Parts: sequence; structure tokens; C-alpha cells
Amino acid sequence: MTASKTDTDAMTMAGLNLIQQAMSIYDADLHLAVCNHRFQEMFDLPDHLVTPGASFADTIRFLAMRGDYGEVTDFDEFVRTRVEQARAFEPHYMERTRANGRIISVEGTPLPQGGWVTVYTDITRTKRQESLLRTRSEELSGQLLTYSEELAATNRELSATITALEETKRQLTASEARTRLTTEMMPAHIAHVGADRRYTYSNRRLSAVMPGSNSEIIGLPIDEALGPQPYRAIRPYLDDAFRGKASVFEFTHEPSSRRIRVAFTPEDTQGGVYILSMDITEEAQTRSVLQQTRRREMAAQLTSGLAHDFSNLLTIILGMQSKLQRMDLGDDAETLISATIGAARRGGGLLNRIADMTGPREHTPAPTDLAAFLADLETLARSTLPDNVSFTINNLAHPGRYLLDPGMLQDSLLNLVINARDAVETHGAITLTTACLQDTWLEFTIADTGPGFSKAALTHALDPFFTTKGGEGSGLGLSMVYDMTKLAGGRVKLSNTDTGGRVSLRLPMRRAGAVDTTGMVLLVEDSPDLRDTIRDMLRNRGHTVIEASSVDEALALLNELPEISALLSDISLEGDKTGLDLIQSLPEGHCPAYLMTSLPRQDPLHDAARQVAPVLRKPFDAAQLDAFLNPDAMP
Repeated sequence: MTASKTDTDAMTMAGLNLIQQAMSIYDADLHLAVCNHRFQEMFDLPDHLVTPGASFADTIRFLAMRGDYGEVTDFDEFVRTRVEQARAFEPHYMERTRANGRIISVEGTPLPQGGWVTVYTDITRTKRQESLLRTRSEELSGQLLTYSEELAATNRELSATITALEETKRQLTASEARTRLTTEMMPAHIAHVGADRRYTYSNRRLSAVMPGSNSEIIGLPIDEALGPQPYRAIRPYLDDAFRGKASVFEFTHEPSSRRIRVAFTPEDTQGGVYILSMDITEEAQTRSVLQQTRRREMAAQLTSGLAHDFSNLLTIILGMQSKLQRMDLGDDAETLISATIGAARRGGGLLNRIADMTGPREHTPAPTDLAAFLADLETLARSTLPDNVSFTINNLAHPGRYLLDPGMLQDSLLNLVINARDAVETHGAITLTTACLQDTWLEFTIADTGPGFSKAALTHALDPFFTTKGGEGSGLGLSMVYDMTKLAGGRVKLSNTDTGGRVSLRLPMRRAGAVDTTGMVLLVEDSPDLRDTIRDMLRNRGHTVIEASSVDEALALLNELPEISALLSDISLEGDKTGLDLIQSLPEGHCPAYLMTSLPRQDPLHDAARQVAPVLRKPFDAAQLDAFLNPDAMP
């Protein structure tokens, strides 16, 4: 049965206490790590100076004031000198006479990880024997042999003690090496700060968790190691930890735009704090998506019934106003009727916008060439702008493909361009800038030369129905931008510049690989029109395409053409057999197989299909099909 760590520590301490010599181990910060009972007995030390964590300086001061080092005139200077010598520790052996007349030998050896182990031996009797031998060698020749034998025995005991200490040192070194290796392998920053708020321990993961930070931080104050913004964010929790309150919290590391989770655990004995920090950026982005999805579901439940009833009321109002229009009620009544009809129709339009916001919507990222996407956006945006309003795109992002939902992103950016156009009115400039932030975010920033956001707008512009356009605005434009961005796990930020307003969208940066997975695809679809459309999508991507409309036809082609590299089949096919039957009939070691369908997710056949192969919902575009067939291109 393997002993627990507690049992092992107890046995180790029991063994050290059996040694006749005194022993102490101080760490690199000059604090006591361990000592045996003989250490306290030899120097008659109070309990607080033999408790782990006791200060080396306090122990030296205690011994000096008691006279163990002879006459000392300036205790502060004496302690400071001894502490400096200890920090530059080197192996040594020395003998000195204590205030009580006892003579001790002191042998110290540094440890590889910092600090040192020291063995103290009472050699008073040995020294007296040596003196006696020098003064009475002729008379005590008989006693000399006895004393020599005793001295030899003492030396043997000392040698055994040193051997035991060396083994203890080896075990301590190996234990720390294992501990450090374990902490270095953890995907987190693990550290300890002392009561003076300086790091006494740290693995080398700080720069991985908070990019741009220095990983060599032992001995540094925590505020200096982290930097101003991160330290301001954690300081209230750190203060609580030094008062004995543990905490777990999150903050944004602004220099890297990363989301960090931190756990502070107070140390019971020495007043320090243990720290665990983890990068949870992707977790936070995913959590944001789930939260926004739940909000949308709740909003849909709350508004669907109201929208239905309100739509019926508007229909009644429009019908009654139409009847009134056909009556001869005079010009004044005609004006009121027309205004009422216009208001009812605007209400209907507002219901449609609400339905768009709360209706089903999925974020479907696909590998998207950013440069091509921005070129298409520029064409669309310029068509909405008057001649005296300029539009400039500054693409500062890394070239290549990113996983984006191009439809959602295009809608959001066009919405922002139109808002900027309304802000600058007939003359001005609109700029779209894209940039990569610390390999964490892909940022799209729309800036204009308009009057900027008012104080109220900066606070409420993302709220539904808030508008500064009076009766001409629905107040849903920016809310929809916010909704689509949150569904992608991103953030929206409004601000003002010296020249106008600015809106920034930050989306999780996902690079799409450039893996070439083209080959021969067997397309199985019973609708000729759909076959033509999907065939064109596949060929434009570089695939060779052969076609079938039934399970039997597809199986025959698979047997005849071993070079087929992928199978894409609809669930509903000609005849009695379905795409599920096709998948289940494939031979062992078959090519990758995929299904597509327009059936709703709750349909039993759709649910069964997801158990046997990846399923792509119809309708889809070329980018979505490409992402579906090439999952290896996703990071």
C-alpha cells in the first residue's frame, strides 16, 4: 500500500528528529522551510522562529541580541550584513563559540532551486579533548586512545548524518522538479505572491495566458509584472484575498483583448496568496452566443402572441379606414383617415422588423476570403451613398480566409454604413477599417465625419426602439447589428472620435485553412433543378461531379468508380429507399459520406440521419456547402 504524502512527510520529519545534529533548510526568500527539534534545542529558540516561514533575519537578530555572536554594537547593520551574505550563499564550513561557551561547527550547502541546508554539530567535547591532548599528551597517553576512538565514532556519526541529509536533499530536489514539470504542463498560470506582494513562485505560463507579459517574474511586485490595466482589474479581489477571502472572477486583459478567469486562494500560515489564471476567451465567446440565443428564444415567445393579436387589430383598423375612405366625410376626415392608414402600415412594418429580430436565425460561419468580401461590400455600399459622401475601406487584417457568416456580417456592415450616411447627410466621409487584434478578434470599424453620438445614444443606441431619427426611424437597426454580432460571439462598441461617430464590431478571429480537398463527388439528388444548382457549386470549388437520383443507382456507381472521394446525398430520394438506407448500405472503408435535407430538425427522419452522418440543412449557398464538406479547413 502506497503511503500518502502526509504520511511520507511525517516519516521524513520523524527521521530528521532522530539525527543528533541540528538541521535547518531556508528557501530562496530567506524563510524557514523545515528544521528538526535539535535545531530548536541547540539554540534555545522560541516556537515562532522554528515554524515554517520564519524569517532568517528575525532568527539572526534574536541570536545576536542574546550574545551568540559576541559583542554587537549595531544590530540593524549586523543583521543586514548577514542577510546579504545569505543571499549570495556559497558552500562553507566554520566553527564558532556561542555565548554559553558551547562550540559548534556549521556546514552549509546551497540547493539547486535556491536556499540552503545547514547542519550544526556541537563539537565542545571534541575541542576540549584536543586541548587536553595538547597540554597533557605525556600524562594521558592512555586516555588519548580512548578520546581518539570517541572522536572517530563522532566522525562516523557525522558522516552518516551528512549522507542522510544528502539523500533528503536529493528527494526534495526531485519532488520540486516533478512539481515544477507538472505546473509547466498546465494550460494555466500558477503562481504565489508573498505578503509583500512579490512573486515567490511562478510557472512560465503568464505570457501564454496574457500575451505580451514577461514570464520571468519571480521576485517582481505583482503590479509591475502584470501592468497597470490588469492590476487595476484584479486589485480589489487581491486585497480581499490578503484579508482571507478566496474568490474566482473574470476580467478582460485589454493589451491582448483576452478574457481571463482568475482564482485567488489565501495562504493560511504566511499571509501570501496562491493564484490560478486561465485564458477563457473562446469559452466566453461561446457563452455569449448561448446567452444571446436564449434571449432570442425568450423574446420570440413573448412577442409572438402579442404580434399575432396586434396584427389582427391592425388589419381591422385598415379595413375600417378603407370603408371610411369610401364615405363622403369631407376633406378634414380624409386627412385623418390617410394619417391613420399610414400609421397602421408603419405598425405592420414594425411587426415585420420585430419578427426578423426574434425569428429563428443561426450563425453559420464559412471560409470567407476577406478581401473578396470587402470588395463586394464596397460595391453594395457605394450604391446607397450620395455623390458627395466618400467611402473608403482600409483592410489591415492578415490576408487569407476567415470563418465568418458573410450574410450576417454584410447586413450588419451595410446597416452601419447607412446609419453613417444619415449622420453625415449630404457631405462627408465614411471609413471602414478591418484589423486583427492579438490573434483573438477580427475587428470591423465604421467611422464617419458626422456630429457623433449624443450622450444618450452612447448609452442606449443598442436598445430596441431607441432612435434619434424621430418618426423616420424604427430604432431596430443597431439592435439587429448587436443581435447578429452577439450570435457570432462578438462585441459591439460605440464611441466618438474628434471627427464624428464610430462603431466597432469585434468577431472571434478564426482562420480558415487552405486545405485542398477537391476530388470526385457522387451527388445523389432526386430533383433535377437542385442537382444542377449543387453540381455548379461543387464544380466551381474544383470538384468533379457524377450524379444519381436513387439508392440503387448510387451504389452501382460506387462499385464501378473507386476514385469517388465523397458522397453527398439528399435524405429523400427516388423510390422507397432514403439517404439513410444508402449510408447503411455502403461497404466497409467507404469514402466520406454526407447528407442534406430540407426536413425540419424535429422530423424523426432528420434526427435519425444525424446519428449516421453529418447533415446540411437546405437551403444553403456555395460557401456553406464548402465549409460543410471541408471541416479540416476549420481551425
